[in-house]
Amino acid sequence: MKLFIVVALALVGVVAAQQYTTKYDNIDVDEILKSDRLFNNYFKCLLDEGRCTPDGNELKRILPDALQTDCAKCSPKQRDGAIQVINYLIKNRRAQWDTLQKKYDPENKYLEKYREQAKKEGIVLE
Repeated sequence: MKLFIVVALALVGVVAAQQYTTKYDNIDVDEILKSDRLFNNYFKCLLDEGRCTPDGNELKRILPDALQTDCAKCSPKQRDGAIQVINYLIKNRRAQWDTLQKKYDPENKYLEKYREQAKKEGIVLE
């Protein structure tokens, strides 16, 4: 019986490790997007040009993996937030979108990989 409990706990740990932390899921994305100060702090953090909050560091850490894995480890809230942010950047802050794209997708491989999926989400990639 003890062996079963140990194996079950180990499996729970493996499953939990396969998901990004949801610790920051209650962050108000709208508030960040509406505030030039907050937006620019996150933007500079992602570009390694400014200080990062703990959630900014977490975003910077998981972003490359999320791009590679189609956000497979994202919670539904994280996925929805990513779609919201991408849509906002493309429509309202195109220069910043282009800068982030150059850093995180210099060869446009993710742009091409997710073009159809983005279209289904109402995101127009050029």
